[in-house]
Amino acid sequence: MSGFVEKPEPLQVPGLVHLHTGKVRELYQNEAGDLVMVASDRISAFDWVLPTEIPDKGRVLTQLSLWWFDQIVDLLPNHVLSTDGPEGAPADWAGRTLVCKSLRMVPVEAVARGYLTGSGLLEYNESRTVCGLALPEGLVDGSELPAPIFTPATKAAVGEHDENVSYEEIARQVGADTAAQLRQATLAVYSRGRDIARDRGIILADTKFEFGFDGETLVIADEVLTPDSSRFWPAEQWEPGHAQPSYDKQFVRDWLTSAESGWDRKSEQPPPPLPQEVVDRTRAKYIEAYERLTGTSWS
Repeated sequence: MSGFVEKPEPLQVPGLVHLHTGKVRELYQNEAGDLVMVASDRISAFDWVLPTEIPDKGRVLTQLSLWWFDQIVDLLPNHVLSTDGPEGAPADWAGRTLVCKSLRMVPVEAVARGYLTGSGLLEYNESRTVCGLALPEGLVDGSELPAPIFTPATKAAVGEHDENVSYEEIARQVGADTAAQLRQATLAVYSRGRDIARDRGIILADTKFEFGFDGETLVIADEVLTPDSSRFWPAEQWEPGHAQPSYDKQFVRDWLTSAESGWDRKSEQPPPPLPQEVVDRTRAKYIEAYERLTGTSWS
């Protein structure tokens, strides 16, 4: 059992129809048929959306995605039409709202990996492969791969795991042409992001993207190269052979699995609220990632 500890009631805004509540985002449609995405401050861990929010997290994700969209605009278009919230929207939506094109979404988590960790490491330890791709012997947690790889996953509902699958399976599901476009775009954006992050002292270990079609044109959507969709590691602390410190939910996961939380991950009980110290340290990590990557101060 997993999902939302306390599922929020979406705000009703004149002129907007609420479509979906995700782990982080609320999705609406305006009268023109465009999508309005609002990034909340919710945080998830271990397939649970927690009852405690991280202040400013939604704004960091939104503003960092916008910054990255500018860095990759020559590679492919994105879905953003406007950053202005609709009339009558709550003041709190400022800085966390995107008006976007309605796309024909591809039901694939397009994942790129440049380093071995997470679910990729688990598969590698069993079979020396990741999503069916053979990798060399001798790799450990945190090892850099010989070259970035495309390791797609099928999208799952809130509270369920995405499932890693082979490229061939994705080609069967969405067609060979679409699969080839996904792989090319994913690796191109990952490589651009990796190089930019490296110049700023950050390792982009892996990341996931979502794509859709605007007519026949492939468009990148949702969030891009944020701490929620990527593993960022401080380059100066990178040391293969164990889990790396990261710019994401590390403090949240560590506390939830500690004796202090009193929570048994294997139980069906929802996790407890986060203590203020964990909230503060997690917020600081998100902001540090934004500032290091963009070179600008968070305000």
